[in-house]
Amino acid sequence: MRFLLSICVIALLGSAIGDEIPTEDNVLVLTKPLFDDVISKTEYILVEFYAPWCGHCKSLAPEYAKAATKLAEEDSPIKLGKVDATQEQDLAEQYKVRGYPTLIFFKNGNPIEYSGGRQADDIIAWIKKKTGPPAVNVASSEQAKELIAANNVIIFGFFPDQTTQKAVAFLNTAGLVDDQVFAIVTDEKLIEELEAKAEDVVLYKKFEDPSVKFEGEDLNEDILKNWVFVQSMPTVVEFSHETASKIFGGQIKYHLLVFLSKKNGDFEKYLDGLKPVAKTYREKIMTVAIDTDEDDHQRILEFFGMKKEEVPAARLIALEQDMAKYKPASNELTANAIEEFIQSFFAGTLKQHLLSEDVPEDWSAQPVKVLVAKNFDEVVFDTNKKVLVEFYAPWCGHCKQLVPIYDQLGEHFEKDDDVVIAKIDATANELEHTKITSFPTIKLYSKDNQVKDYNGERTLAGLTKFVETDGEASEAVPSVSEEDEEDAAPRDEL
Repeated sequence: MRFLLSICVIALLGSAIGDEIPTEDNVLVLTKPLFDDVISKTEYILVEFYAPWCGHCKSLAPEYAKAATKLAEEDSPIKLGKVDATQEQDLAEQYKVRGYPTLIFFKNGNPIEYSGGRQADDIIAWIKKKTGPPAVNVASSEQAKELIAANNVIIFGFFPDQTTQKAVAFLNTAGLVDDQVFAIVTDEKLIEELEAKAEDVVLYKKFEDPSVKFEGEDLNEDILKNWVFVQSMPTVVEFSHETASKIFGGQIKYHLLVFLSKKNGDFEKYLDGLKPVAKTYREKIMTVAIDTDEDDHQRILEFFGMKKEEVPAARLIALEQDMAKYKPASNELTANAIEEFIQSFFAGTLKQHLLSEDVPEDWSAQPVKVLVAKNFDEVVFDTNKKVLVEFYAPWCGHCKQLVPIYDQLGEHFEKDDDVVIAKIDATANELEHTKITSFPTIKLYSKDNQVKDYNGERTLAGLTKFVETDGEASEAVPSVSEEDEEDAAPRDEL
């Protein structure tokens, strides 16, 4: 069946543009010789720029193929294509591809940034929203049942009069929310047949409660958008490549992260007991379960300064407070303990949990001094010295390349009593007054406590001059490259 569908796609597009387009699982395989012709002659096409070695691309591949196959089975004019950006570098440069995967939607040849999810249903919902009306008009109970059966989540609005304030808010929200399908019922008899009332808004889903009715008195775009987001997510969201974009791109900016081991049976042991608490606070805080057995999730543990031996455990993170972290008083994962933790956070009685290693006994033994959060202020804010600090991450490739140069810099200033060359592992040590978003970050702290960032070439000569001139000499480096992006603090991978 899949093979026959692929042949049909090839024949259909081939007749349209005069060439046969190779496909894999109903996804068009595009190269430079075909790309412009396909884009210009295909009304709607979503294109993925990928790298064969990219883990996120590998995770997306089956969902992308599933979406392409479903669209083909519907005889949809919408097509999905992919470009190996490592082979087609000119195309990648032309469309400013800076990370993988990058998805771009072309509507009559015009590129639009893709902002949807990475599961098949999310991809299809986003594309259909861009190519059709904001809400599907439902004309029969059979059509309503088919829509509910075909979508993991769908939001129905029952509005005989589409000019009312609630109806306008519903349709406006439908146009704003790209990753969900909306439907509208206007016939009064059909509304009654579907056991609804005029002005009802109901979300249907294939998990947990099969239907949820909006119960608020006021209905506007912001309120409805938030409600749809909250109700379309599970009470406890399991973290994965597929859910990451929704978790971090959604309206809920406070996350309760529960670190568990599936192998040890933690999911079965703890999650059912935590669901009532998660449901109570779901409009303010999202509860996310993270399987710490997954190798891809080790960076998350590192970000929180945690070791596997501490699991099971919980942490809270506030995205809009510079990713501030909070730690409960104990590792107890009962409903009462977690609710008390959440209440303390919202009451403002919790202090941020800042990571710090212990001060090494030999922290000052080498030309490059080793700082941790506990001795940072004492060393760096010494008004008798100017201090150059490299904030690094152990996994950062650029930091590793800098090591021999930075060591030479330390040796150069080793006998200068006015200068300290230092480094700090910013993944294991956090400072309340300084937030680091990329690695390496290099800052010069002058004797009068002024702070200047080094943005020059990472050379011995450049760094030396920067220190000697009190931060006045620093040439700007070229624009950020793809490799530099890999060394950003791992916010999107949490």
